[in-house]
Amino acid sequence: MLARWTALPALAALALLTTACVNPAAQGGATPSASAASGGPKRIGFFGFAKANSFTAATFAGVEEYAKANNATAEFLDPNFDAQAQVRQLQDAVTAKRFDVFVVQANDGAAVVPAIRSAVQAGISVVVQFTPVGTRYDTAQPQVEGTITLIDVPTLNGEGLGRLAVQACESKKLNPCEVGYLEGLKALPLDNARTQAAVGVLKAAPGVQVKAQLEGGYTQESGRKAMQDVLQKEPGIDVIIGASQAVLGAEAVAKDKDILYVANGASRQTVKAVQEGRWYAAYYLPVKTLGAKAAELGLNKALGKQVPDTNAMTDVDPGTSMGTKQALASVTGEYDE
Repeated sequence: MLARWTALPALAALALLTTACVNPAAQGGATPSASAASGGPKRIGFFGFAKANSFTAATFAGVEEYAKANNATAEFLDPNFDAQAQVRQLQDAVTAKRFDVFVVQANDGAAVVPAIRSAVQAGISVVVQFTPVGTRYDTAQPQVEGTITLIDVPTLNGEGLGRLAVQACESKKLNPCEVGYLEGLKALPLDNARTQAAVGVLKAAPGVQVKAQLEGGYTQESGRKAMQDVLQKEPGIDVIIGASQAVLGAEAVAKDKDILYVANGASRQTVKAVQEGRWYAAYYLPVKTLGAKAAELGLNKALGKQVPDTNAMTDVDPGTSMGTKQALASVTGEYDE
């Protein structure tokens, strides 16, 4: 959320480009897409991380369901975690005027900026979904003028994980409380921003000690390896934070050790682990619901309705991002790992 950044292991190899925020209005007026001019059903292009990713598949399920219920169509364009392939898909779709709405999960938020600018110029309603488009990771506000955001702000996500870990320490009155942070991928500025925010909260909390901070990744295997390193150096660790997949791997290594886990994820397996008391908490987002919300925002704008341009995922019902056992009592999760 993955987390809420979830299951994106192939992103480690992506080159993150640098670009500034842009103002498409300065480039000239927008032109309507083909279906908008003809009055036919609206068409949504979903530019997700990858079809093979369960988080992305759940998001598209929400997009597609909302589209079908509202006289629209939805198509998944799969870049398979390839940032440059996604840029080409966006560029081709703008040129071909295939869609009235783009819902974009950017594999590389900086690299897609020129293509997103072109889409806005072409009169396409663009919804930036989950990850920011641009180079800032501390705001939900659009970084390309004319777009709509529905994102999980990485720094707020990190702060939430940090607060949940502090609560975990307090739940057992641990002082000192030794915490290990299994960050995502060090190659990603987004992950670095999240990590910095989480560690900042932990270091500011009385009695909390950050004893381990290393790459945990987004797979069970990477989580297992990271946890082995943690236990070798810090066998008395009390709390572990990481992506839900990494926590699953870490839990398998730690076995019967009395460790409190805080996961960044929202799968059914994650929710069940919290409800059963195996994990202390999870940073939870209703993934399929958020896909439908993105489609709603994009279609409404394409139909000429007024929509807010800045939207944070944590504001969408059920609003249980701070997912303790009590908060997730009536939640089931909306996808499987």
